[in-house]
Amino acid sequence: MNLKFRLSLMNFLEFAVWGAYLTCMGNYLGVAGLGDKISWFYAIQGIVSIFMPTLMGIVADKYIQPQRLLGLCHLLAGAFMLGCWWMGMQAGFGNELPNKTAFIAVYTLSVAFFMPTIALANTTAFTILKNNGLDTVKDFPPIRVLGTVGFIATMWFVNCAVWQDGSFSMTLADSAHKFQYTYMQFFVSGILSLVLFAYCFTLPECKVEKKAEKKSLAESLGLNAFKLFKRKQMALFFIFSALLGMCLQVTNGYAGPFITSFKGSADAAVASSFAANNATLLTSISQISEALCILMIPFFLKRYGIKVVMLMSMFAWVFRFGFFGVGNPAMPGVIFFILSCIVYGVAFDFFNVSGGIFVDQECEPSIKASAQGLFMMMTNGIGATVGTLAAGEIVNKYCTWENGFLIGEWQTCWFIFAAFALVVGVSFALVFKPEKK
Repeated sequence: MNLKFRLSLMNFLEFAVWGAYLTCMGNYLGVAGLGDKISWFYAIQGIVSIFMPTLMGIVADKYIQPQRLLGLCHLLAGAFMLGCWWMGMQAGFGNELPNKTAFIAVYTLSVAFFMPTIALANTTAFTILKNNGLDTVKDFPPIRVLGTVGFIATMWFVNCAVWQDGSFSMTLADSAHKFQYTYMQFFVSGILSLVLFAYCFTLPECKVEKKAEKKSLAESLGLNAFKLFKRKQMALFFIFSALLGMCLQVTNGYAGPFITSFKGSADAAVASSFAANNATLLTSISQISEALCILMIPFFLKRYGIKVVMLMSMFAWVFRFGFFGVGNPAMPGVIFFILSCIVYGVAFDFFNVSGGIFVDQECEPSIKASAQGLFMMMTNGIGATVGTLAAGEIVNKYCTWENGFLIGEWQTCWFIFAAFALVVGVSFALVFKPEKK
């Protein structure tokens, strides 16, 4: 089987696992009695990303081949995700969870093993490509784009899939039994994780480099990746990665509840609009844009360099939040929602994907997996944790749950987020000066 196809399928499954619940989980949490804890569920992903990707990167650098470790992590992540589904099913449709603490604990264990897989998937792809004489800058983006396709596929599936009275169906019509509103989204994610676990053990070997020379304790633990902070350029890159990472989970956590909240509007045209009743499908435009933008990265990265590419990402976040602030699900307001989803591709990809490539190019082979883990720690770890919790405080201040909908001064929230992204972008333009080679 073609090597690029095999890596593309790996990426498809990797992000399909995440897409099943990431953008619609907030709607279910509101039903389950955890609506005021939405920010914490997304912050948990950030908290575990502070240390788990780095630890797993160390293991992949020193002890276990990355593709095998990727599979083992998915085995555990999938098993715990199925545990979330089981607890939701036991509580019953439309009911609050009787043991919310246990649900949070099992969810935490699932994401603790899932979050390192993003960096491990990158390491696996980069290593296999290089072992076969391929160019990562040229050949990786088309492979990575299949990950976005996988994310979109499961978003569409959970948006339309309905499980009611023991039968399965697909519909775009409004239904409270859609997977996007229920615990069934966790079932889809868990099953796909187990499929990827099995698939990882069919991938080519990525042999761990064994070296006989003596190493310091820091080198043995893989902590020498932190020496990248000694270089001013890399230190600034990681700091701004954390600041930009504060934006990453805001729309994942709140775009769904925000758009769905319009179902509670007194305006019948708004409440019955297609967008308000298919929030997950609408926000999937973001991932379609992401898929297209990934293919543009090699051109922009080679022509303009990392600084311009990251600046484009930062200012795209300003428009991402700003368009949500001025839009609504009915015409013509829905056009702003669509524009917000379109610019998301630049906001997310021009930072995450090009950042991963930049880190891979800037560090030596012995710490590549650890460095990818460090990048994940700064973005999806420290940055996303602080940003998501701060966003949660802002949303909880201006909005409240009423009759199953998160209602309030959403425009104020989105404009606050846009202002933050603008300040980060301007600061980065003034401070970051990449090394000329």
